[in-house]
Amino acid sequence: MIMKLIFAISIVALSFFGTACRRSVGEMILVPMPQEATFTGGYFETDSARFVERAGDGYVACRIDPSAPEIRPEGYRLKVTRRGIDLTALDSAGLFYGRQTLCLLATAQGIPCVEIIDNPCFGYRGIHLDVSRHFFPVETIFRLLDEMARYKLNKFHFHLADNGGWRIRIDAYPLLTRLGAFRTESDWLEWWSYGDRHYVPEDTPGAYGGYYTKEEIRRIVAYAAERFIEVIPEIEFPGHSDEVFAAYPELCCSGRAYTSGEFCVGNPLSLKFMDEVLTEVLELFPSKYIHIGGDEADRTAWKSCPRCRHLARELGGVDQVQCYLVEHAEKFLAEHGRTMIGWDEILKNNLRSTSTVISYRGQRGGIEAANRGYDVVMSPGEILYFDWYQADPHTQPRAMGGFSPIRKMYGFHPVPDTPAKAADNESIIRGEFVSPDSVEYIYDGGKEHVIGVQGCTWTEFIETEKHLEYMIFPRLLAVSELAWTPRERCEWNDFRRRINVHVSLLHARGINAFPLSDDVVITAQMLSEGKKARVTLDTEKYPAEVRYTLDGTAPVPGSDLYDGPFVVKAGTTVRAALFVAGRMEGTMTELYVDARRNVDNYYTYLNTPEVYASTDR
Repeated sequence: MIMKLIFAISIVALSFFGTACRRSVGEMILVPMPQEATFTGGYFETDSARFVERAGDGYVACRIDPSAPEIRPEGYRLKVTRRGIDLTALDSAGLFYGRQTLCLLATAQGIPCVEIIDNPCFGYRGIHLDVSRHFFPVETIFRLLDEMARYKLNKFHFHLADNGGWRIRIDAYPLLTRLGAFRTESDWLEWWSYGDRHYVPEDTPGAYGGYYTKEEIRRIVAYAAERFIEVIPEIEFPGHSDEVFAAYPELCCSGRAYTSGEFCVGNPLSLKFMDEVLTEVLELFPSKYIHIGGDEADRTAWKSCPRCRHLARELGGVDQVQCYLVEHAEKFLAEHGRTMIGWDEILKNNLRSTSTVISYRGQRGGIEAANRGYDVVMSPGEILYFDWYQADPHTQPRAMGGFSPIRKMYGFHPVPDTPAKAADNESIIRGEFVSPDSVEYIYDGGKEHVIGVQGCTWTEFIETEKHLEYMIFPRLLAVSELAWTPRERCEWNDFRRRINVHVSLLHARGINAFPLSDDVVITAQMLSEGKKARVTLDTEKYPAEVRYTLDGTAPVPGSDLYDGPFVVKAGTTVRAALFVAGRMEGTMTELYVDARRNVDNYYTYLNTPEVYASTDR
């Protein structure tokens, strides 16, 4: 069975489980954390390596019970006793996820006796991958789908077309892949920022690029479906389409390639192109959702194009030109039984009630969408983009501008339905304190429209599978828990303990996961009198020996050992570092305790723009 392959964790990894599982739910290493779990003592004794290899086949009594009151779709009830294992779900997906939990519970002694009731917090638990800026083969997609399934993620947002190259074969428009899927340079900056930005024919010697045949797309869709993952294709309209016009220049306003990246919406051929491309996309992807992009369109060409200017006059302004195209796509997809999903610029439209928004420009688009009654997936770029730096940029491979370590991702509130939650999110997004009385939030009746969370991977600077894994893992685990586990059960210190185990497991499976940062985060919260502050030290590593000083000297192995928050006077400089076996790991960090405000060094890298190069997205 293919399911066996999904859960085939190397026997080496089982050694990590042996010391990680305890009888208390607080000691579990499961990611995502279950809704409810109680260890009852003892083990179901079995050959754990064989159990994991076979994903529990032959050991587990599985039952689908549509009447189980405590179980929701994709959820499950698991009971492990010394005598056997019972797994109950409403559907096959629930049985699938229950088996994943069992494989993570496996220890050298067997499966610990436990009772679990587990339901997903959200129905949409997504990962996005841009294969346009850099192309990845089918086998790489399969590996990512395997890990998504392991961590109970169920939506794969497949970004197939953008100005890096067209990545899907379309029979009605064969030049898209013949002339728009290959370029002169692999390196994004060399091609996009410093080069000629030109595409070349498919058979050009030394050309970089690629595309998926229809058979390969069918294989990916089938592989994902076996893992209960829905593949959501994205074809960009009306912007980010330079590669289209390299093949079909008549579809842009000037009629010449390399003059703009926006479709000529006033040209009926553009709408015909959209309909015919989407028709073939629908034949390949059974997904409920079809993503049409809708983001970052430059209106400059429309303002000088006679056809688009005429359309703008009829519609009431140039901004309505994009709305016209989005409305056309929405109507086309609805007529074919599908749901349009797009980036949050589609909120400029009066959307159908069924259309769905992905909020990527912070949280505000998501809040607006939910309050207007539209379903929304939360994916704020400032928090949930995997292509941002996850540690000191000077120590990391080139990434997109921004700083999103795993703790920052884990601190996000997917449903900001109170001023306090919305302010917490906005503080994370801006890197500074934001007052609850200065932000919008989701009102009563709106929170049900937040249907999920998505982490996004843009690949301008990610050329290889190993680099892709380095940027996605282990941050994918934070998205997994945000999407599956009730927010009240998400606690950073416990999650930190668990992900340190999972980094080892990822490495044992051959995943090139980032090993977590050695940096120490110093936070100072001013006390009421304003003359003292409560200082907290934190690090991604666990267990961790953090030592600090308050006298201006650098920490050494004999400096004070951090064992909990402490109080200092305003004006103090706190210096701290992580130590392993008596040696400093990483670099020393410091923070001046400002009497005027709460401060930390968490967002230091947001304030060093010289390490970032501006690019398109």
